[in-house]
Amino acid sequence: MYNAFAKYYDILMRDVDYHARADYICSLFSKYGKKPKLLLDLACGTGSFSNEFSHRGFSVIGVDISEEMLCIAQEKSIKQGNNVLYICQPAQELKLHSTVDGAVCLLDSLNHIIDYSELCEVFIKVSDALEKDALFIFDMNTVYKHKNILADNAFVIEEDGIFCVWQNFYNKDLHTTDIILDFFEKQGNKYERYSECFSERAYTKREIYTATEKAGLRIEACLGDMSGDKPDSRESRMFFVARKV
Repeated sequence: MYNAFAKYYDILMRDVDYHARADYICSLFSKYGKKPKLLLDLACGTGSFSNEFSHRGFSVIGVDISEEMLCIAQEKSIKQGNNVLYICQPAQELKLHSTVDGAVCLLDSLNHIIDYSELCEVFIKVSDALEKDALFIFDMNTVYKHKNILADNAFVIEEDGIFCVWQNFYNKDLHTTDIILDFFEKQGNKYERYSECFSERAYTKREIYTATEKAGLRIEACLGDMSGDKPDSRESRMFFVARKV
């Protein structure tokens, strides 16, 4: 899964300010609870957030389904001198050797789970991994974003000799978006092509609240992207602060 995407992920995400977002997450932990000593970074990808949190003194466990992503994450941690433990597991099968006192899942990773029953299972697994009163902070792309921004649009991205053609195909009934990425990398006088396909699903707030409640998690706050305020009707990403009860 995400074989080609892992290679180009950091190039596509170059505009993401991981430092600022990590600061925002830390502020939410402080506001609604306490900064954890042992943090689970679920769907950690190439480890950018895991390393940001490690820099801030957290002990971090990074979990992801993609071995390719985790190889890049491990290389980053070694280069940056961080001691992050990486585990290759699907989120739906999360099983840690010990509980954690905080967890995150960021950059719409949960939207990649398009079966609602599997999303519910992820929340159960995270709840099982958390100590009582610990926080799980996650973000999700909204129905508005899928309907009006991703929609049936196509984008072309050019970075460092890499061209990416990004095509979306939106299903308005299911709120799912099928995404096709075609990467063209210059090799001498020609371009090599690599492709990746995956889907995202936008969930309503009611679906999210129901799933977390069933898992023993209580939503303490629903916020706009990088905001301390409630999301408005045109919000593209929402943050949730959930507590293990």
